[in-house]
Parts: sequence; C-alpha cells; structure tokens
Amino acid sequence: MSEELQTVYDESARCNKCGFCQAVCPIFDITKDERSVARGHNALVRKLIEGDLELDPEFKDPLYECLLCKACVENCFPGVLTNKIVVKGRSEYMQQVGEPRMMHFLFHKLLPDQKKMAKYIRFLAFGKNAGMSKMARSLGILKWFRRDLDKAENIVEKMPTRFFRDRVDSLQLLPEKPVTKIAYFVGCGFNFVLPHCSEATLEVLVGHGAEVVVPEHGCCGLPAYVYGDLEAARKMARKNIETFEGLDADLILTECASCSSFLKEYPEVLEGDPGWVERAETLIKRVKGFSEYLHDKLPDQEQDPGESVKVTYHDPCHMCRYQDLKKEPRELLQKIPGVEMVELAESDRCCGAAGSYNVLHYDQSMRVLDRKMDNLKKTGAEVLTTECPSCCIQLGYGVRRAGLQVRVVHISELVREKCRTVRAAGP
Repeated sequence: MSEELQTVYDESARCNKCGFCQAVCPIFDITKDERSVARGHNALVRKLIEGDLELDPEFKDPLYECLLCKACVENCFPGVLTNKIVVKGRSEYMQQVGEPRMMHFLFHKLLPDQKKMAKYIRFLAFGKNAGMSKMARSLGILKWFRRDLDKAENIVEKMPTRFFRDRVDSLQLLPEKPVTKIAYFVGCGFNFVLPHCSEATLEVLVGHGAEVVVPEHGCCGLPAYVYGDLEAARKMARKNIETFEGLDADLILTECASCSSFLKEYPEVLEGDPGWVERAETLIKRVKGFSEYLHDKLPDQEQDPGESVKVTYHDPCHMCRYQDLKKEPRELLQKIPGVEMVELAESDRCCGAAGSYNVLHYDQSMRVLDRKMDNLKKTGAEVLTTECPSCCIQLGYGVRRAGLQVRVVHISELVREKCRTVRAAGP
C-alpha cells in the first residue's frame, strides 16, 4: 500500500460510526441510503483499499452523489475528513476504470486554456439562445448524452456570447489615486455565465482605490479535483502559480468562493513536491475573497430608511466550511446603506448546486434546492445574495421554479448598487 493510500485508509478508520453525519447530510436526507452518508463513504473506500470491493456502479454512484459540502466533517466528533476520502475514492476509480474521453478533454485541454474553452462555450451559447437546446430537449436527444441533461437544460436561462474577458479592455482598471494593486482571478462561472458579476466586482474594487490587473490564467482546477482527476488539478495549480507569482500585486482576489477556497488548498493539492508546495504556500498568503477583503474596508454609511430593502444571505459551502468565512459577508452587508439584513434559516446548508451536481444529479439537486426555497419564503426577503457562481445560478433557478419575487445577486452587485461612496469614487 502506498503512503498516500495508507494516509487515506488511516483517516477513514477514524470514523467511529456514530451516525451523527446522518442528521446533516442533504443527500442522506433524501435517499435514506447508508451508502450516501459519510460513514458509508468511509466504509466503501476502506473496503476498496483492503481489496474487498469491486469497482462497479454500486461503488461509483454513492461516491459521486456526495455534494462535498463538508457538513458531515463539521459535525463529526473525531473530525474525519470525509470530503478528502471521497475525492481519493473517485481518483482510485478513475485510475482503475479509466476516465471518460470527454472529461479528459475538458480537464486537460479546455479548462487550462480559457481561450480554447471560450470557443466551445460560445458555440453552446449561440445554440442555447437560438432555441436549439430546447428543441433537443423536446425530442429527447439530450437524454442520449446524460439521463438528467434534458431536465437540467433550463437551469441557465440565457448564456452570454460575450464573456467577461471579452469586456476587460472596455473597463476602467486604474483609479485616480491607487492605494493598492490587486491581481484579479477570474472564475470560469463568472467569465462564461455571469460576466456582469465580475464587472460589478471590478467597479467596486477600482472605486475603493485598487488598481486591478487581469492576467491570462486557466481554471483553478477544482472541477478536475472533485471529479477525481488529481493530476489535471495539479497541472492547473502549477500553471496558475507560475502566472500569479510573477505579478507585482499586493493580493490576489476572486469573488468566487470555490476558486478562493481551492487556491488556498494548493499546498495540499501539490503535497509530495516540496518545491511546488513552498511556492504554493507563498502564493496563498495573498489570496482573498471579495467580502473577506472588503468587509473591514467599506466605511460605515448612513442608512436611508426610505430606500431600505430586505436582504438575506446564503452561505456557500466553500466559504463557510472550507474557509470559515461566515461573519465577513454579514459585516459587509450591515455596512451597505438601505439594507435590512434578515437571516436565512439553514443558511449554510448546501443549495444543491455543487459545481455541475445539478446537471449530473438533477432530481436530487432539486430536492435539496426545494428545502432552500422553503426557508427563503419564510424570510420575506426581496433580495437573496451569495458569493458563488454555482450558487447564484442554482438559487436563481430555484426562485424562478418556485415563482418567487426575489432577486438573486452576487454580493458585489449589491455593494455597487447601494454604496454611494464607492459608486462616486468609481468609474
């Protein structure tokens, strides 16, 4: 047994099978299947390492049904890192069974090269906006590619054909009196699906005195990592480290909770290669999320009761559990004029997006989302805000699906809309 597998085995063996993970697992709440919960995952991976389990759908399906939300880890008395055990289980499956060609192409050719990725996404966007995907759905063609794909086609209403990187040259990136220099890490979700969120982020940063540089870089590597292609994730990590370590910038900022979380995990992703680990550790000291950076820099502003709006906040899993960032977005929201903050029950419970989970496991994802929408209705909020592109897309779909009159916005959009001092200082 390799040292890496031994580490995973020892970690899984720390599970004392108490069952506390059952109460907090969104998927077990739906399936009531022991294989869907943390102690089930730990047992499966342990049996795989021991050689007592065959690599068949009974092993694969439960592992890939996991949201990797870390709710089980947060509620585990011994603190078993089930999320990492699941990822390693997926990795072993891919190594032994083989990775589908389409996924290999995505992780090794497209995600590292955003220009190449843009060509494919733009082609899909034109097709969707022209109604081709709806036609394919009505004919049942999408089911040929994936069982749930025809159901998930409407999660994104409309795709932009001009992405954020296409718009950068038209944006103001230099304030009159710069006080700091920020290297902006563009998340794939914001670049290709929600470019207006990135524009809001940059306007706020520049308005707050930051000179912003937008380097050419690839995906952070998280999609490949969670799927189990660890080598692709490591390649993307190394490439991004090379790109950002040479930049003259005070910090690296992204408004994507998933990106900031995974960037901070680079030392662990590259474990076993001391030179790269050291470079990664140096890099992550400069990595910040949007509210993590701005929450103590935005000045307190006078509230105008006549313009108040009721706002609630959804905690992305990659912020609240992976980075322990819970108070920062709330402190930021409390400084925004005209915002009446109301807490969302189970605000840190996964919304069911989990990257592409809502596409690959549509029915389960929607049942997780329904619970989030039920909690949202009780707040009476007019605006739901968060800090993750997958969450923005999923929650926006949930609001449309439930027929709620609620706006879903990224927190940077809310700051741009409501903060007069930032807006006045911006472009």
